[in-house]
Amino acid sequence: MFKALVLDHAGAAVGAKVHELDESALPAGDVTVAVEYSSLNYKDGLVVNGAGGLVKKYPHVPGIDFAGTVRDSRHPAWKPGDAVVLTGWRVGEVQWGGLAQLARVSGDWLVPLPSGLDARRAMVVGTAGFTAMLAVMALEAHGIATGGEVLVTGAAGGVGSVATAILAKLGHAVIASTGRAETHDYLRRLGARDLIDRSPFADAAARPLESERWAGCVDSVGGNTLARVLAQMRYGASVAAVGLAGGNKLQTTVIPFLLRGVNLLGIDSVMCPREKRLAAWQRIARDLPAAALDAMIVEAGLAEVPRLAADILQGRVRGRVVVDVNR
Repeated sequence: MFKALVLDHAGAAVGAKVHELDESALPAGDVTVAVEYSSLNYKDGLVVNGAGGLVKKYPHVPGIDFAGTVRDSRHPAWKPGDAVVLTGWRVGEVQWGGLAQLARVSGDWLVPLPSGLDARRAMVVGTAGFTAMLAVMALEAHGIATGGEVLVTGAAGGVGSVATAILAKLGHAVIASTGRAETHDYLRRLGARDLIDRSPFADAAARPLESERWAGCVDSVGGNTLARVLAQMRYGASVAAVGLAGGNKLQTTVIPFLLRGVNLLGIDSVMCPREKRLAAWQRIARDLPAAALDAMIVEAGLAEVPRLAADILQGRVRGRVVVDVNR
């Protein structure tokens, strides 16, 4: 038997409750992992609250990432005792996920826990931090300039927090955008050079081009914020788009792309190829300061996830929620 957060239909709504399940309930897969920690991401908030139509079959165990130790394996790459991490592959959506003490998945989806990280710290990073690292790598691949200001929108959230810390560690002047004044000290501790309120980005740009300012941007907001940022990018600079907390529609023009050579880079962490995953986790272990990781942590148990899942959709969660599935 093992504990899991189980979602089920309760009339028109989705209910979430911690249950004891028999191991026979686990889905098909060639590796069974004893999960130590999972985390809470924006997508988890959608899943737990039955939003977005992401889950097609109930009952369901959510959790789009986890870290733990291989317990049983029929996969040639893994043996009992191996420390592993999983993010993406639609685990927690179409496949039972990591908000449980046991998870069974395809061994092809796992990566080794990188040296320098334990399971808890790996889930401080989690999907949000992994996505942030992919965004930084994409900006680097497109020649992000040093010395200029780099904007991080939604900076107090999971992706934004990790992006702020990594970019600052790499020597960039990070400008953090947030609507929560109470997070300013937190963001400065992560390395933000300065802070700006998100409200100027709420309205769509009045002109297709505004004054050039940003040497790069990691945007987790989308919508009008992304449109406004595109109009303010420096010549040849890039925006890594990682989220849609502010909306999934983008109303802009092609002018920033044609007259300033601006690049809009889409970041997908779900189906990311294995080699890029391995490179990103190695970079995380190297470029994300331990002190920054510690500053981000909000720790919770399985029973607290439903409340926090509602909070994350309302933008009330700062940093990273790490879920101890054995608590």
